[in-house]
This record gives sequence, C-alpha cells and structure tokens, in this order.
Amino acid sequence: MALATITTKGQVTIPKKIRDALKLRTGDKIEIIVTDKMEAIIRPISKTVDELFCKLQKPEQKALSIEEINNAIASRMKSKCK
Repeated sequence: MALATITTKGQVTIPKKIRDALKLRTGDKIEIIVTDKMEAIIRPISKTVDELFCKLQKPEQKALSIEEINNAIASRMKSKCK
C-alpha cells in the first residue's frame, strides 16, 4: 500500500512505486473513477497518435519535400563513406 497526502490546493503526488507500476511519466494523463463504494480507481490514459505526432513535429520547422529528404540522406551517406 502507498499513501499520499492532499495539499491545500487539492493536489496529490502519486508515489513513485505507483507511477512505476503504471508506467506513468511526466505529462501523462490519468483518469480517476469513483465507484459506488466511494473508492477511487486511477488509470493511465493511452496516448493518441495525434499526441505522439505532436511530440515529433516542431511547428517552427518547415516541411521538407521528398526530394530534399532524399538529397539529405544521399549527402549523409556520401560523407560516411569517405
């Protein structure tokens, strides 16, 4: 059993043992469900493809064309072969 304390702002720190067991990381979302027995169930929320894509995309970076990507790869391969 792991205990946690509620702060004056209503915040709770999930103990490391629980975070590790649920594979929770900073920024992850959780769902809290209250049962008829007045118990709380904490579940991690699965990430959507859109959320994962947004972590890979840099809004300030312009999109490259296929030709630009192919040229960059070719250039990189040439420099490694020398």
